[in-house]
Amino acid sequence: MKRLLPLAAVFALAPAAPVHAQLFGGDTEARNQIIQLRQDVQGQIETTSRGQLELAMQNEQMRAEVARLRGQIELLMNEVETLKQRQKDFYVDLDARLRQIETGGSAAAPANGTAAPAGGADPAAESADYEAALTLLKNGKSKEALAAFDSFTKRYPAGNFTAGAHFWAGNAAMQAKDVASAGRHFKTVLDKWPNENVAPDAMLGLANSQQAMGDATGARNTLKSLTERYPQSNAAQVARQRLATR
Repeated sequence: MKRLLPLAAVFALAPAAPVHAQLFGGDTEARNQIIQLRQDVQGQIETTSRGQLELAMQNEQMRAEVARLRGQIELLMNEVETLKQRQKDFYVDLDARLRQIETGGSAAAPANGTAAPAGGADPAAESADYEAALTLLKNGKSKEALAAFDSFTKRYPAGNFTAGAHFWAGNAAMQAKDVASAGRHFKTVLDKWPNENVAPDAMLGLANSQQAMGDATGARNTLKSLTERYPQSNAAQVARQRLATR
């Protein structure tokens, strides 16, 4: 009977071997699945991290671009305010000169340094015509003002106010979207009256008209020339600011 016990024990233990193999086999598979899952999660984490990094970089670039645009906007706003103030100063100065001429205070002296009008033109009539054109521009009637200044420059080609008339005609033309006429009037000031007080602003106006016509290179060259020819002028200061942002 004792001899049968080992055999019985063998039979009793025999089913345990496959179970043990299955247990270890299943454990290996589970470990492989865990490893695979861990790798998948790690890959997702790395992908997410890269995405977050790229997003952070894009946000930083956007902040830098916004800051740059804000700087340009502030510069343009300052430039607009400077131009508004200078235009206001021109109007005040011209009004004062016109009042002096009307009262006879300086009828014999040219208002802008040019020679007396040829052909014995009536200074009072010239002053009245000029003031009428200037009033149209003040009231925002740019097309009418341009026509009035054009008529004035033909009637008084060498008058006391002719240089100023060409300058304001250029401004009126710019407001009326007649860019070609604007550039022509501004250039006339520079060609015939380069030493007038309106010459630096006429040169800035010429650069504006060139830019509006798509001639960016010409506009840049004009701005450079402006800083060289009239370095102390307010227009040259505006030109330097523009050149610094391009």
